[in-house]
This record gives sequence, C-alpha cells and structure tokens, in this order.
Amino acid sequence: MLPLLVLVTLASIAALYVRGDLNPILCDGPCGPQYVTPPEGLATQSPDPDEAAAVGSGPIDGRELAAAVAGPLRSEALGGRTSLVAVDARDGKVLVDEGDGAQIPASTTKLLTAVAVLDAWGPDARFTTSVVRDGGRLVLVGGGDPYLTDAKSKGSSVERADLATLAAATAKKAGRGPVTLGYDVSLFEGPEVSPAWEDGYVGSVVAPVSPLWIDRGRVGAGRSTDPAADAARRFAELLRARGVEVTGEPTETRASGATIATVRSAPLSRIVEQFLADSDNEVAEVLLRQAALKAGQPGSFAGGAKVVSQVLSEAGVDTAGLVINDGSGLSRKNRISARTLAEAMAEVSSTPRLGSILSGLPVGGFSGTLENRYVRSGQARGLVRAKTGTLTGVHALSGLVTLSGGRPVAFALMSDDTKDVNPFVTQAALDRVVAAMADCACGA
Repeated sequence: MLPLLVLVTLASIAALYVRGDLNPILCDGPCGPQYVTPPEGLATQSPDPDEAAAVGSGPIDGRELAAAVAGPLRSEALGGRTSLVAVDARDGKVLVDEGDGAQIPASTTKLLTAVAVLDAWGPDARFTTSVVRDGGRLVLVGGGDPYLTDAKSKGSSVERADLATLAAATAKKAGRGPVTLGYDVSLFEGPEVSPAWEDGYVGSVVAPVSPLWIDRGRVGAGRSTDPAADAARRFAELLRARGVEVTGEPTETRASGATIATVRSAPLSRIVEQFLADSDNEVAEVLLRQAALKAGQPGSFAGGAKVVSQVLSEAGVDTAGLVINDGSGLSRKNRISARTLAEAMAEVSSTPRLGSILSGLPVGGFSGTLENRYVRSGQARGLVRAKTGTLTGVHALSGLVTLSGGRPVAFALMSDDTKDVNPFVTQAALDRVVAAMADCACGA
C-alpha cells in the first residue's frame, strides 16, 4: 500500500510541476526557461541541425519572403489598407516593406510603451507605495505600482505589494491616539483620462490613470471612476481593523513628514511580461508615465509620448508619422507605421535590457491572446511570438516569427480598414500571412 501511495504522491507533484503550480515555491514566481520543459510543438522553435544545415546560415532572401506572403496579403479579408514590414532580427536589414504609412496600431502600442519604460528604468526597478506621518495625520503616497493589490496574492509574480501588508506595518508605528488619513497622487500630472479616448471607455475598459489604486482600479466587472480615493478608503478600513483610530474620510493632500512604512512592487521585468501577456490597459498607462518621470518629463500622456519618440529615435528606429496619445493603444488617433513596430522589435531582440518584452509576448498556439491561434502544427504553432492589436475595424500583429530553418524575423502586420469584414475572418487572414513567413526557407 505504501509504495502505491508514494507513486500517487510523486505523480501529483509531477503534474503540479508541469502545470507550473509549484513555480511560486521553486522560483519565487514564474520559472525561467531553463527550468521549463517546452510543450509539444513549442520545441520546434529550435531547428533540427540537419535542417538548419540544409537551409543554410546565409542572409535571408527578402525577395523569397516577399513572394511567400504575396498571395495571403491579397486577401480581401484584410480590407483596403494593409501593411507588412519584416526585418532580419539578427542584423536589422529590412526584408519586406509593404508599408502603407502610419496606421491605427491598437494594442501593439503597448510594445513601444514597454520599450520606453524598460529603457528608462531597467528590468530590476521596483516602485514603492509608502505611508508618511506628519503629527496626527497619515498620508498614503502613491508610487505608481500598477499591480498594488488589496491583499497578498498567492502564486502571483507581479502582485507583490498589498495594502494589507502596508497597513500592518503602519499600525506598528502609528502610535496611540486618533489620526486622519490623506492620500497623495501628485506623482502623476495632467489629465487622468485621455481626451483621445472614445466616450464610454472610462469605467468599462479602463480606469482613470492614477499612481495609487488597488487591483488596477477594477471593481467587479467594471472600473472605478476614482481609484485613488477607493484605495485610500480601503486603507482606512485596514488600519481600523488593526487598532488604528482613523477619523473622518480620507482626503487628497500632499505628503510631508517622515516615512513610516513601505511596500515595493515586483521587478519591472515581471510587470512588463505580465501586462503584455494580458494586454492590460491600466498597467500600460501607468508604465507610460513611469517612463516619462524617469526621463525627466512630466508624468502625463504627453510626457510619456515624448519619451517613447526619443527612445525609439535614439535606437535608430524609423519614427516617421508616429503619433502617440496613450500607452495602451485605446486611442484611435494613435498612428504608428509597421516599419516603426518591426524595427522596434528587432531592437528588442538584440537588447538584453529589453528581454522581458520577448518573454512576455503571447506564443502562437500556446499562451495569451494567441493561445487559440496557430493551434495546428504547420500553421506557425510555436513559431510566432507577437502582440495583438484589435479595435473595431483594426487588426494588428507585431513580434517575431521563426522562419523554416530557425532564423528569426521581426515583423509588423497591420490592417485598419476592415469594419465591413467579420473580425474572425480578418484575424484568420492575418494568421495566414504570418504562417506563410514561418513556412519560408528564404535563403541559400
């Protein structure tokens, strides 16, 4: 009986390991690739040595690649305005340039936000939420931690800081007697809501941007319209539960005095991975402001947009026609060319500081917004790692695709005139273009 019990226990542990349920214990969050057995199909990203030798290691033939995608690009399902730019990820050479100028990028905008914030802060940066005491007043100071939560989460790699822990630490140093509670959101400035967003977005698909919120401003299925005040009220409740006599309602103020308690976010690298995998609008807007602040600009939509343009230009990325109104891509007034996105992804692939962008991208047939796309072998399953972008009439993909033989190509595929086409039909047409790239040997 004992041997059977041991076997069952070992089998259960093995199942939990494969599923990743033991990651928080083994790796303090998601385990690195060296600890993960790739799922069946994903391992095809590492080419067979004989196949690679047969294909050759010379330059990728852009003419062959262009010919491979010519048919799929003519699909009527892509509407009247489509761009494809492909760049050799190894040397930055433009292989295919079927660009049609700057287009509506939707959530592929988040790639540029990620580049800007990682370039500014580096992957190990953390953001601090603090409490300051000034006489009989405590002030909760927002530090721009996009994943600050109400209570500690188990197994999350990004929800590291929480109000409950901060309240417990504050209660130990708050002393006796009543206190009032304020909250400081002065880290960011400018409008909390982009004037370039559609009416109805706030409260449904995005919360007002704030350096202080809990659970990304989520309230049930909707969003808070005043996330900082909601966070402060919750903090007051947590303090009272720990014996601190908080009088009155929290009020917005500016902090002054001595810091008595802090909590710190997850490393920026993990934050970037998570927000790209989830395509999180709220996190994107906070990170855009963090990039601006680190670069010496105002923590605003405009400050962030300026830093994105500067970072790309300094990296040698073509920014012709670039217009940024937000960090999430919700604005239909944003304009980014396929060339900008493709060259940015080539820069990402060659810059270790930006590595968490690649590791956070959904993988075709396996994860995130690409989990249910490219699901069959032979259709780029496991060979495309990309950020999606979708608005009404707008579809985009940008990332890396591995060609036959194992050579990586950075690409951006954009179509923003498809309002009269079933979106699933357009999505399938986009996938056929990328699958055609993955099938191309494209070189001697």
